[in-house]
Amino acid sequence: MLKQARYIILVFTLFTSQLFAQQSVRLNNNWEFLKQDLGGIWEAVRPVGVGNPEASPIWQKVSLPHCVNAEDAVDPDVNYYQGPAWYRTQLKIDNPYQGGRTILHFEGAGQKTEVYVYSTKVATHVGGYDEWTADITDAVAAFQKTDVYLKQFKGKVPVSIRTDNSRDLEMIPSDLSDFNVYGGIYRYLNLVYNPSLSVDKMFAKAEVDAQGKLGKLTVKTRLYNPMGIAGATVQLKLVDLAGKIVAKTEKELSNLSGDIDLWTLEVKKPQLWSTDKPVQYHLQYEVLSAAGNYKGEEKIGFRNIEFVEKGPFNLNGKRLLLRGTHRHEDHAGVAAAMTEGMIREEMQMMKDMGVNFIRLGHYQQSRIVLNLCDSLGILVWEEIPWCRGGLGGEIYKQQARRMLTNMVEQHFNHPAIIIWGMGNENDWPGDFPEFDKEKIRTFMKELNDLSHQLDKSRYTAIRRCDFCSDIVDVYSPSIWAGWYRGAYTDYKKASEDEFAKVKRFLHVEWGGDSHALRHSENPDKALSKIKTGGSADERAGDASLYGGAARISKDGDWSESYIANLIDWHLKEQENMPWLSGTAYWPFKDFSTPIRPENPVPYVNQKGVVERDFTKKESYYVFQSYWTEKPMVHIYGHTWPVRWGDEGEEKMVKIYSNCTDAEIFLNGKSFGSKKRNSQDYPAAGLRWNLPFVKGENTVKVIAKKGKETVTDENKFTYQTEKWTKPAKMELKKIGQQGDVTTVEVKLFDDKGIQCLDAVNLITFGLTGDGKLIDNQGTSSGSRKVQAYNGRAMISVNLNKGQNTVSVRAEGLKTVFIAL
Repeated sequence: MLKQARYIILVFTLFTSQLFAQQSVRLNNNWEFLKQDLGGIWEAVRPVGVGNPEASPIWQKVSLPHCVNAEDAVDPDVNYYQGPAWYRTQLKIDNPYQGGRTILHFEGAGQKTEVYVYSTKVATHVGGYDEWTADITDAVAAFQKTDVYLKQFKGKVPVSIRTDNSRDLEMIPSDLSDFNVYGGIYRYLNLVYNPSLSVDKMFAKAEVDAQGKLGKLTVKTRLYNPMGIAGATVQLKLVDLAGKIVAKTEKELSNLSGDIDLWTLEVKKPQLWSTDKPVQYHLQYEVLSAAGNYKGEEKIGFRNIEFVEKGPFNLNGKRLLLRGTHRHEDHAGVAAAMTEGMIREEMQMMKDMGVNFIRLGHYQQSRIVLNLCDSLGILVWEEIPWCRGGLGGEIYKQQARRMLTNMVEQHFNHPAIIIWGMGNENDWPGDFPEFDKEKIRTFMKELNDLSHQLDKSRYTAIRRCDFCSDIVDVYSPSIWAGWYRGAYTDYKKASEDEFAKVKRFLHVEWGGDSHALRHSENPDKALSKIKTGGSADERAGDASLYGGAARISKDGDWSESYIANLIDWHLKEQENMPWLSGTAYWPFKDFSTPIRPENPVPYVNQKGVVERDFTKKESYYVFQSYWTEKPMVHIYGHTWPVRWGDEGEEKMVKIYSNCTDAEIFLNGKSFGSKKRNSQDYPAAGLRWNLPFVKGENTVKVIAKKGKETVTDENKFTYQTEKWTKPAKMELKKIGQQGDVTTVEVKLFDDKGIQCLDAVNLITFGLTGDGKLIDNQGTSSGSRKVQAYNGRAMISVNLNKGQNTVSVRAEGLKTVFIAL
């Protein structure tokens, strides 16, 4: 029963760790939305007669979380909407506390927000990523005294919320950033009932020496006391993983203002939090006062962190290679409005890939993400969105200070966090006539000092601003070997050169784009054009697809095959860099960006190892083969239905596995076993040159690790016919699931041979009762998309009607199919 009770408490408190209350409910349903501005708040609340002019503009029903840019962020034909939008609902307010406070708790809304109760503005907030609250108690009480409360609204309270993500040079992040600055209530919004004295923040600092012998817990609080309650008693308990009370205390408070010291406790030989065993203690507390009782809980972890000067990273006194990736708050069909379930699935996929570190790019993220990092054992670099553009004026600076303060205070207790990020690519000008490096340095120093003042226990860092590299504790330069500069074989030398320049080196952001479902028989071909041996850092203009020096980002094939090779090389090298603290691949998942309209999937940064809808690319398995312990094996090319070459030519098959040895079979015949050796590139030595037969082929692998055996099988066609340029298209239905049909277009030459290297821009259209499932930002979910190996796919929701799909490509005859 004790375990069951603790589980219920755990679930209830998991996502309300800092603003826990006796009553807190997510306001997900019964919302209306308007994607434009109003003439004034009166238009949201005035009486509306059916058919009257007041019925315009028309609102649509939505649920929260909701992003204004759920689809238009990746619509290939428009700029995404940046402007005001409105949400409205009616709440039944029933606060159980005598004189209690009724609060709207926003977990994040973008980017400027105003809150109204009926026609009264009760709160404003600037910043799209930090949490904040609106105390609506007094406005609700005043409205409940009016006639319209009962007559028009039948005993409910109208709440209207205006969000605005309009372009504003005096806000961070810059609109020059390589991600969308989204609008909407895109994180959870909670209705909270508190007694009139409650906890605003509970700061729990858990420390331990490197040997793990002595832990120390320091607890402070900041109370919310709008009614001026004079005194209170605070009871605290520290509870271990098994539910045993480690220690408890009680403290009488007479001064309830400011940050209040509550408890300092020594814990001998605490159970340590680590990436393998993320053990968390529970700090339970209760505030007793004349206003009523307020209960809460924080989860903490005892761990010791150290970035060794001129050396690696240590966790609890032992070296840990940080094996990292990045996360943007972005997903197919919903943009920033990811549900708790989606976030949980994403973070688990990262852990299953072997990740023990993540940089949250480039802003404070949801409490759900941080809670999952704590429980899964993923260390975190979290940063404020001072990203690109330069440095604005005092309003701009004040927002940066406020967002840094909020980020540190709101996420202070998370054992997963090891770094506070001050900025990203602050060497990138463009938003202001002046670009003054000294002024940027001065402000960077101010933020760095503020971070250390707020939290002495964690490190500070920035990425890619060399003229500020000496200010922060940890620095990451820009090294994009094999993508924006040089060849991937330059990676180790470039890293060693940069490592020598700074006190503490951590390499975040590396990798390259891959157009999911595109594969190549000769992926490294473009490297012959590339100058190697020099710097591998990104330069001005390198991200562009135009002009400048030859580079893979512009001149390569954007195939999954190339990126698998690039990642494979990087991971091989990282195994033999004992001085390396770690790296973070950019990013885990493809995400939308307004500055890349001409990518193979328009408006999508395609560097992820999974697509925007969680579909794994081949590179996911490359990481698994280096970073995971559970036996796995994967034949490269499950999404490569047709390979090509000459008759009798031997073709390479690569196996990605963490097993000690593997045996391969082609069409039932064994071609021998090989042992894995991480330094035998590519595929750690698990590669075979096999004589495919024309037509259908089956490759099977059996891999062993200790007593465990894992297998994988892949079937494909081998084409030996040579093709010329695309001359025609064929469109066929290839799948049906319920009322959703999938169609595929293929490109052929004038002799009817499929053009397996065709990259034509394909445009799908639909006439009829249904709807294309497009604007997903994926290779098979965009109505405009570059072909992958001479084909492209999209799905259609038929809506139980008649539909005709069209496909066009420049220079080719448009084709149709009736569904």
